[in-house]
Amino acid sequence: MKVTQFLLSTFVCAISTSLGAQNPIVQTCFTTDPAPLVHDGKVYLYTGHDEDKADFFWMQEWRVYSSEDMVNWTDHGSPLALESFDWADDRAWAGQCVEHKGKFYWYICAHSKITNAMAIGVAVSDSPTGPFVDAIGKPLADGSWDYIDPSVMIDDDGQGYIYWGNPEVYYALLNDDMISLKSEIEIIPQCEESFGGPNIKLRKEGVKYKDCYTEGPWLHKRNNKYFLLYAAGGVPEHIAYSSSDTPVGPWKYEGEIMPLQNTGSFTNHCGLIDYKGNSYFFYHTGKLPEGGGFGRSVAVEEFTYNDDNTFPIINATDKGVSPVGKLDPYKRVEAETIAFSKGVKSEPNQKTGIYISDIHNDEFIMVREVDFTKKSPKKIDVSVASALRGGLIEVRADSINGELLTEINVPGTGGWENWQTISARLDKKITGCHDLYFVFKGRKGCKLFNFDYWQFYN
Repeated sequence: MKVTQFLLSTFVCAISTSLGAQNPIVQTCFTTDPAPLVHDGKVYLYTGHDEDKADFFWMQEWRVYSSEDMVNWTDHGSPLALESFDWADDRAWAGQCVEHKGKFYWYICAHSKITNAMAIGVAVSDSPTGPFVDAIGKPLADGSWDYIDPSVMIDDDGQGYIYWGNPEVYYALLNDDMISLKSEIEIIPQCEESFGGPNIKLRKEGVKYKDCYTEGPWLHKRNNKYFLLYAAGGVPEHIAYSSSDTPVGPWKYEGEIMPLQNTGSFTNHCGLIDYKGNSYFFYHTGKLPEGGGFGRSVAVEEFTYNDDNTFPIINATDKGVSPVGKLDPYKRVEAETIAFSKGVKSEPNQKTGIYISDIHNDEFIMVREVDFTKKSPKKIDVSVASALRGGLIEVRADSINGELLTEINVPGTGGWENWQTISARLDKKITGCHDLYFVFKGRKGCKLFNFDYWQFYN
C-alpha cells in the first residue's frame, strides 16, 4: 500500500472512531450478505467473507457473530466453509440460517462441481454457532448460474419457504425436515406491478421503469403481511421491496427502502430482525479501510415501521445503533467481543477457540456499556501470548486517550499460542457504565502479541 493511502485509511478510521462510529459492525475482517437470527435472547449474525485484496467475489467461507446488546459483537469464527460440501469448489456466496425444532439449518449457495454452475445447499447443526455439516451430501437445487442468495422463512403454520435467484426470482416449499423440497421450483413473474419493472430479459431498450429486482431476496412476515426485500436496480444496487397477502405472491411493488448512496459498495444485501422491542435493518457497505465492491462489511440501522405497516426510507450511517444491554466485566469476556477496533485480526484455534491477533503498536479494541455499578474493581486478568517481544496493554475509560485505569505488561511467552494469564491492579477507581478501550503499545512495525480474554475482579 502506498504511504499516502495508508495515512488516509488510518485518518479515516481514527476520525470515525472519535465521532463514536460503529458501522461497519465488524472491523477484524470483511463481512458480507448479513443474515440475522434471534434465538434464546441473543442475536446471531451469519455472514459471508470477502478475502483481503480480492478483485472478484472470491469467497471461501461463512462466518458467525453474536450479540446481546447490538453493539458488542462476539466473533465465533467460520463453522462452515466450501470444504464442508464435497460437491462445492468455489464462491461461498450469500446464505441464511434458520432454527426449526431445535436444529439450525444454514442455506448457502456455492459453485457446484456436479453441474459446473451455481447451486443451493443446506448445512445443519445442533447449535447456532456450529459445527455445521452438509445435511444431504448434495445440492438442494442445482444447475443454473442464477441459483444464488437463498432466503428461508418458516410461516406461523410451520410451513417453510425458500426464495433465491438473480435475475429470476425462484421459490419452493420445504418439507418439515427442512432439507428437501415439498414442491416444484417455481419462477415468480416480474412486471412493473410486482417489482417495478420486468425481468432483465424482457426489458425494452429506452424504456424507463420504476425499478427492477436484481438479487438477494429476504422473505419477511409482519402483521399477517408478507414482504420480499431485495437488491434492486441493477448495478449499483439499492434495496427495494414488494408485498403480498401470501408467502408466494402475487407481489406488489412498494418502493425503495435503502436508496442509492455513498456506501462504497456497488452491491447491497439486507436482513431484518426485531429484538428487545426494536426493529433492525442489516446491510453491507465498502467502508472499512481498503474496502470496496469486493471488500464489503456489514452494518446495521434501527428503524420504525410506518403506521400502515410499510417500511420507511432507511439511510446508511456511520453511527450505527444504540446499545440495548450492558456488558458484565466481572465475567470472562472474550477479546474477540468487540464494539469497534483498529488494525487487529481474529484467528481460530481448535483448543483455544477464537482470539485476537495481528496486534501492532497504537491499535486497539473497544467494548461499550461496560457495567461497573456493583463496585470499583481492584484488578484485571488478561490471557495473552507472544512468541518474542510482548508489549503493553493500556486499559482506558471512554476514549482512546481517556483515563488510564491500568497498564498491563505482556511478556514474551515462548509462542504465539503459549497462553499466560497476567494480572494487574487498577490505579484508578471506576463506577457506572463506560466504554472500555484496550490500547496496544510496543515496538513499531512488528506484531506484538495475541489476546484471548479479559476479566475484572473486586
